[in-house]
Amino acid sequence: MTEPVIITRTERLVLRNWLEEDRNLFREINRDQKVMEFFPFRRSHAECDILFDRNRTMIAETGLGFYALADRGTNEAMGFCGLAPVDLPGVLSDGSIEIGWRLATRFWGKGYVTEAARQLITHARETLEQSEIYAFAVHDNHRSIAVMQRLGMVHLDGRDFDHPKVPDTHPQLKRHVLYHISL
Repeated sequence: MTEPVIITRTERLVLRNWLEEDRNLFREINRDQKVMEFFPFRRSHAECDILFDRNRTMIAETGLGFYALADRGTNEAMGFCGLAPVDLPGVLSDGSIEIGWRLATRFWGKGYVTEAARQLITHARETLEQSEIYAFAVHDNHRSIAVMQRLGMVHLDGRDFDHPKVPDTHPQLKRHVLYHISL
């Protein structure tokens, strides 16, 4: 097994770059109906692989991306939690950073995402010298919104938006809430 590039750690978790042995988990979370409930599509096997490789390269080159969220004891990947540049012109300014997550359902309900995201907020402030982080989700995605609130993020009233990358064929997924935290 290749030694992973570690971004940061918590008591139970490690946030690291993706390893080849994580590829199947990445495919799983991007194709799972429950995990992807608030996304308008499920990625094909090939699309997952392209995104996996692109994400690994971005993390290696910039230190930003959606990092593998793994068990600290076993190094088993469970999903991702990361910090990435936002591409939402007209919603957020260039250079804005978002925090995001996705976790295989068998790992839900154990506080992993909140624990990882808290550590990444500290990492963003202390190591990346960021002054603010954003998060957004479909307005009905109560699980993700609850994580944002547990992290101390604040809903930006009047800044909710229709996501420009969600097709009109999925109107129930267009409206997104926008949250923010100053670091």
